[in-house]
Amino acid sequence: MPAALVALAMTVPLFYLVIRAAGASPAAWSWLLRLQTLQIMGQSIGLALAVMLSAVIIGLPTAWLVTRTNLPGKTLWAALLPLPLVIPSYVSAYLFVSLFAPRGLLQNLLEGWLGIERLPSIYGFWGAWLVLTLMTYPYVFLAVRAGLIRTDRSLEEAARSLGYSVWKTFWKVTLSQLRPALAASSLLVGLYVLRDFGAVSILRFTTFTRAIYLQYQSSIDRSAAALLSLVLVLITIGFLVGEQRIRRSSAEQPYTAVHPAPPVDLGHWRVAAIVIIIGVLLGALILPAGVLFYWLVRGLAAGEQLSGWLRPLTGSLTASGLAAVITVIAALPASLLSVRRPGFFSQLIEKWSYLGYAVPGVVIALSLVFLGANYLPLMYQTLFMLLLAYVILFLPQAVGNLQAVLRQVQPSLEEAAASLGHSPLRVFQRITLPLVMPGASAAAALVFLTAMKELPATLLLAPTGFSTLATQVWGAVSEAYFARAALPALILILVSSISILLINHHTSDEGSAQRT
Repeated sequence: MPAALVALAMTVPLFYLVIRAAGASPAAWSWLLRLQTLQIMGQSIGLALAVMLSAVIIGLPTAWLVTRTNLPGKTLWAALLPLPLVIPSYVSAYLFVSLFAPRGLLQNLLEGWLGIERLPSIYGFWGAWLVLTLMTYPYVFLAVRAGLIRTDRSLEEAARSLGYSVWKTFWKVTLSQLRPALAASSLLVGLYVLRDFGAVSILRFTTFTRAIYLQYQSSIDRSAAALLSLVLVLITIGFLVGEQRIRRSSAEQPYTAVHPAPPVDLGHWRVAAIVIIIGVLLGALILPAGVLFYWLVRGLAAGEQLSGWLRPLTGSLTASGLAAVITVIAALPASLLSVRRPGFFSQLIEKWSYLGYAVPGVVIALSLVFLGANYLPLMYQTLFMLLLAYVILFLPQAVGNLQAVLRQVQPSLEEAAASLGHSPLRVFQRITLPLVMPGASAAAALVFLTAMKELPATLLLAPTGFSTLATQVWGAVSEAYFARAALPALILILVSSISILLINHHTSDEGSAQRT
């Protein structure tokens, strides 16, 4: 019943879209058959697939390096690699544009030194691919690292004893155990790209989200935008089906019998591994943070006032903290049902929970405005509506992480506790909950980080007078006041960084306790 209630809440955006689409004019329906619409569809799917592939290429080896090898400083790298999640995509896109665009900071610097008058354009597909890859690979990194902490290393040792090399053991044994985590995290990356608005708009690459937004802005009749949103939902269903097929072969392979094993000796590859990790951090974290710091210093030199950030910080912490707790609690019934009681109904609820993540935040916000204005006037422009939007938007992040961990918890442990006379609630409290706590913590961290930088839903649903760091940053950045946006952006990064460092530390402690 709780899982069904959560699924019912996820139908609110679809309810709104169906009402709008039902009243669409013939001209709006004919708009879907235009060549431009097919081109937008191809660009959206192509960008999502490209970012998914590149996120796996970065996230998988970096997670393996910091978890299973003798890489120097791997505790530090494990703490730093997830930090790009704290940078909003629209902020990162603006920073890359200000740095690499024609007449940007880099070109001005090179023109003075080397006489280079123009750099290749960062706008378009490749710019959007680069920014979104650097912002989303931590989804794969966190999920794979959590899976590596809990996978049974005795299988890898058995493969090595049979003569397998380190690399062949990784491809044949380790990777097969990580397939559920890879499938879930890759799906999150793909859905993130499908619904991203800020980065693709700034980098001038048209996807469904940008087209939907332009339709809402330029037309009084919102039926065409609703039809485009429904097409985006169908594309999401296709991604969900593909993810299900990828992980189906390993969905019923729980691994919890974990014991310590000596780390893999990188040997002469150690320097190359460090160079790769530093290169990833340079593009994803160091450059954006450095450019933000540059704008902060430039703003201070120009007399910019360092005030007005405490109230947005309080609003961000309140809304994001509540959203993280509520979303994880809401995701737990659906995750348990789909893993422990697989069937048509449970799979339907599981997949239904992902649909809200693919609908653009502006559509979800407008659907809740429609709901509040017409059916729940007492809830209109309250924190409740904003939190409901956050739950609909970010529920897949919690579901994906919880499912990946639950599949690694052997049902025999719970069955043994039940056979000793413990009630189901007691079994969950003493056995299941401690084992899934690392995954629940990672899920809460992802929801908190994403809610901290969420923009469209916050702009449309926040109560009167309620502001967050994200809205303050966007208000300044959208008007090209980079110096004014620098301080709240850096505060946003700092607060989110502290939270993810704490979660990483907690995850490592839980993994050590489980191995013990």
